[in-house]
Parts: sequence; structure tokens; C-alpha cells
Amino acid sequence: MPQETLVVQLAPEAQARLEQELAGGEFEPRSVEHARFSVKGQGVIATLYRSGKLVVQGSEVGLFAERYLGGRPAPPPGPIEVGVRPLVGSDEAGKGDYLGPLVVAAVRADARERAELVSAGVADSKTLSDERVRVLAPALEQRYACALEVLAPEDYNREHARAGSLNPLLAELHARCIRRLARPGDLVLVDQFARESLVADALAGVAVELFQRTKAEREPVVAAASVVARAHFLDGLAALSEQYAVDLKKGAGDPTDASAREFVRLHGREGLGRVAKLHFKNTHKLRV
Repeated sequence: MPQETLVVQLAPEAQARLEQELAGGEFEPRSVEHARFSVKGQGVIATLYRSGKLVVQGSEVGLFAERYLGGRPAPPPGPIEVGVRPLVGSDEAGKGDYLGPLVVAAVRADARERAELVSAGVADSKTLSDERVRVLAPALEQRYACALEVLAPEDYNREHARAGSLNPLLAELHARCIRRLARPGDLVLVDQFARESLVADALAGVAVELFQRTKAEREPVVAAASVVARAHFLDGLAALSEQYAVDLKKGAGDPTDASAREFVRLHGREGLGRVAKLHFKNTHKLRV
């Protein structure tokens, strides 16, 4: 694929926000002189220099810019004409969280059911409180056709090692959910996380019309999938917290590191893979 370069100047608050968003397991940290940080992943290398200049290079610059910078160099693709055709929406939760499972969920809705979701104002789970997500998800699962893939941390670590990186593994999980729900002729919309060929190849032979968009949760069916996925992530994290008597935290920041250190203090570093995604850089920061 063609290589691109994007150079932008970021304000201090935007620098801090971007550094936090890229701290998860999708990106591998690099050492670059005069840089505040540099990471590699998702088909790009992104380097933020201390001057505030961000340099993004690679084959997925547009996707990176739309997902993390609020825009992209090229115009976004046109709207999806759903009409009366059923739509399968797929999204994930937990991929940027050091602790807890990785969850992918898909929801299928026909025209009438999609209109219900629109009328109900179902929104991206990231805009909802945990309490609201936990109330809404069971109702969605009861009323609409759903499919779910949950990888507990031990399974995640094994599968991540097999796949070699996160994105091929995510594509497999999305494809498994979609295959269980989709019928010939359905539309499928996936919240885009990498180059489109990953999910397309994983769905080879399935007679659907596939679309991939960043911020796809604007579509209520994908938003419903995000709510279901998030609820199961929260439940999985809570179950691990109860099992190991440690209040395991979401995300990949300082509170998460503190709870991981407490887990290691109580249960030993050798058991960390039972609750954590070990390839995250948080693992190397642990000091007990």
C-alpha cells in the first residue's frame, strides 16, 4: 500500500490527550531522540516531538487521523444507504484496557428494529456511564439478535501470540460474530480499526455487503453492539476483581498500574497473565 506522511502541530492539551489514547496495547512504544513519545502500530509510526509537532507515517495515515485527530487527509466515504435491508453492526470493548477481557459483539436489526433503535436514541457506549451500559445491554440482548466473542486475559494472551498482533485477532473475532448473525444480502458495518482487507478477508465467502467506518457507533445498530460489548467487558473485569480480591481498574493509566501492582503483590508476577494483556507496555512498568 502507498506510504503517506502527515505533519500537524498539536496544542498542549491535544498532546496529552493523544499520548493517553495511544498508551494502550495497540501501539508499541519506540525510542526517538527529542520526542515526547513515539509509537508503532496500525500501519503507522506516530512521533510527537517536544516542540508539539506530530509526524505520522505509513500506509494507514488517513485511518489514524480520523480515529485520533478528528479528521483525515482525504474526504470521508459516502453514507451507507440502509433502506429496508437488515444491518449487522459490530464493535469491540477492552482492546485499550490493560486489565480484563477483550470483547467483540455484533447486533442484527431489520428495518423496523433499526427504527426502534433510532427512536430510542441508543448511543455509543463511550458516551454512557457504566451503570447505564449495564442496564441497557440486557434489554438489547433480549430484544435483538446478538453474537458475542469474549477472550479472557489468559485466552487473549495465547491468541495474541498466535496471531502476532492485535488487529488480525480482532478481525477474526468480528468475523466470527458476523458469521453467526448475517444472512445473504445483509449489510454489515464494522467500526474500523485497521486496513479494510483484514475483516474482508476474514469474511471471505459470506454473501454480505461489508462497510467499515471509523466512529461507526454513530449508526444505532453499531452503537447497540458497542453497549453489549462494553457491558460484558465490565462484567468480566468485575468478576476478575472479585476472584482475586483486587479492585482492577479500566484503561491503561496510573490507576490501572496501581491495581496491577496490587495484584502482583498479592498473587505474584507469574499470575499476571490471568488478569492482564501482557504485551501492553504497562507490564514493563510494573515495580512491586
